[in-house]
Amino acid sequence: MEMGHAYNFFVLLAFPGLILSRAQCALQKVNVDDSYGVGRNFDGIGAISGGGATSKLLVNYPEAQRNQVLDFLFKPNFGASLQILKVEIGGDSQSTDGVESSHMHTEEDVSFQRGYEWWMMKEAKKRNPNIKLYGLPWVFPGWLGNGTFNPYAMREKLVYYITSWIKGAAKVHNLQIDYIGIWNERSYDIDYIKMLRMSLDNQGFSHTQIVAADGGWGIASDVLKDPDLANAVCILGAHYPGSMATADAQKTGKKLWASEEYSAFNNLAGGGCWARVLNEGYVNGNLTSAIAWNLISSYSAALPYSGSGLMTANQPWSGYYVVNTPIWMSAHYTQFTEIGWSYLDHGHGSGHLDSNGSYIALTSPDRSQLTIVIENMDPHDAPCFYPMPKYTVAPQTVTFTLKGSFSKIQELEVWFSFFNFTQGGHSDIFIYQGPLKIVNGSFSLTVMPNVVITLTTVKSGRKGQYPTPPPPAPFPLPYKDTFQDYAEFSEPYNLAPQAGSFEIRSSSEPGIPKVLRQVVPQPPIDTCLPKRMPRPIAVIGNHSWADVRVEIMCRVPASNGSSGLFIASRVSSGGCSAMYSNGLYFWLLLEERKFLLSSDYAQKVVYANGTLPNSIDFNTWTSMSLFAQGKKVRGMLNSKDVFNLELKTVVSAYGFVAIGTNDFGMADFINMFIDKT
Repeated sequence: MEMGHAYNFFVLLAFPGLILSRAQCALQKVNVDDSYGVGRNFDGIGAISGGGATSKLLVNYPEAQRNQVLDFLFKPNFGASLQILKVEIGGDSQSTDGVESSHMHTEEDVSFQRGYEWWMMKEAKKRNPNIKLYGLPWVFPGWLGNGTFNPYAMREKLVYYITSWIKGAAKVHNLQIDYIGIWNERSYDIDYIKMLRMSLDNQGFSHTQIVAADGGWGIASDVLKDPDLANAVCILGAHYPGSMATADAQKTGKKLWASEEYSAFNNLAGGGCWARVLNEGYVNGNLTSAIAWNLISSYSAALPYSGSGLMTANQPWSGYYVVNTPIWMSAHYTQFTEIGWSYLDHGHGSGHLDSNGSYIALTSPDRSQLTIVIENMDPHDAPCFYPMPKYTVAPQTVTFTLKGSFSKIQELEVWFSFFNFTQGGHSDIFIYQGPLKIVNGSFSLTVMPNVVITLTTVKSGRKGQYPTPPPPAPFPLPYKDTFQDYAEFSEPYNLAPQAGSFEIRSSSEPGIPKVLRQVVPQPPIDTCLPKRMPRPIAVIGNHSWADVRVEIMCRVPASNGSSGLFIASRVSSGGCSAMYSNGLYFWLLLEERKFLLSSDYAQKVVYANGTLPNSIDFNTWTSMSLFAQGKKVRGMLNSKDVFNLELKTVVSAYGFVAIGTNDFGMADFINMFIDKT
């Protein structure tokens, strides 16, 4: 499609049949010119897997759909085409939606096969070898605290712990970690940062750059005062900076990143928020990277921040997934840039539109390629989840003049998105519009509200597509898992730990090759506040389940074992709120020699209790069964009733099924079975 010098194309496309006259739009002029040099280097757009357990359910997708999802995330010139993948360094405790397993539960218990972030990084690299990898801890195993909840209590051991993760990535998985963070949204320790830098350099990881401090911009003042800290830190990374950086951050001369951004619901409004912050970050704050939390909503819709991924894939049993709008807002940038390109500076290719909205321009190192991205999103229609300035946007006509290295460009490829927020309205998202002819070095566009436009010399853009995925379906019942079909150190696919770590471990017991074991021996360095998670719990299934039966075989070892364990149904909540959850909790308390039925995880309200028979003890397998139907609840140990009652009041009418332990310590499980009653 050919477009002339002053064509009101975007008016026509957004509102068919409507021609907006020039008199209705203020005319503004923008020079795109590298004659004055260029601005800061572009460091890429990425997303976060973890923080926590956000990619959990993707691993178990049918292979065809799993590969399709991964292509939409990472494959160049197909979908989001992400340039950075940031992952959680698992720490054995709750970090938003669940737990990611540590590579070192104790100082001696080391494995680089745990969790799914290794797999995710390798899948990303398989599709895009140039993608950058970034690791950050949210929580830490308890041994690092030396009896405290301070990971810096033994700095040398923390340095060893983080460096070993980077080393394991390289030696075991052939993954080079490009960036490493300090502690997600918590305190930083200056001496630790310096020690980490020294250790990385001494062990051959000088290429791994430290990002600090993955919270606010407060560390900037310390960087300005401390030359050794300044030498240790390569990048200042802030979370949800609202596209702004402080004066101190600017003075450091460091690269400035929104090292966690977005967190919006992945609908049209969330996509519009993402487009705004991608442009405004550089225009307002000289931010050269934005990393979305989170990569993909592959966790139960009933857990915190449901739908905050760039796309959604939370039904491995059906294969259903949704390619949400933020995928294509990422593509407006990533498919037409590369890390190492340069922004054109303010006033010469980047800036604000006169009636709000913004534009940025980026160019390749040899200045042969040019990409311009314009957004005119209304923040009232597309708010982010955190407070940002509200303003109005209006139709506006802009004349762009290409100068310097770009003066001979004759056409630009056009990709266009229009967000229609009216109920039932049709939106056009990431649509290719063909080339725009440049006449005498300039072109004019009338930009309507709630529009994102990419104009580029790059011709490889593509809106990837696959056949429609299977339809959605509820979590299937009956459900059975013997836990025998997993590799050692892995996690059962559908079980979502909310505290503690539940891993497959080999067993020497005849007839039981493997067990599911809760392996965290002491309370981790948790970030649930004001209280910390007091005991391990893992949830499974559909949060709408009401009348179900749960059966499992369980055992607590006498050595390093927990004081007891539980099974539960109708568990009301996950995340940090799991510690306040209601439900039906059936407890086997071996140290106290009793069983309980409580209405809650905290054991505050007890419906039934009794003494355990002598046959039930440590090191002994016991079958537990819990039946719920309306107000009727029945519990069995080794096929014998221990309670059968009708509740006066149902505190939680529906919720997850769960298993867990009474405190941190080992417990084994096999043969889980769930069905309707």
